[in-house]
Amino acid sequence: MKYTAARARRAVLTVTTRLEEGLAELQRRPDRGDISITTVIIWVAAVTGALVIAGTIAVIIAKYNGNLKGI
Repeated sequence: MKYTAARARRAVLTVTTRLEEGLAELQRRPDRGDISITTVIIWVAAVTGALVIAGTIAVIIAKYNGNLKGI
């Protein structure tokens, strides 16, 4: 039990330290080049398109699976 508690304390300390470093960096450089909303929209559209294409291919393969066995 001591080992788990020590690991938990170490994990909390690591996360807290990283958060404090991030906040300090934000105060030093407020314009650090965060990702723009346009980039997020483009990535979401690309991932959605890829999922739609993959889903369509899966449906077509499932539909014609019996016909494709002889190929």
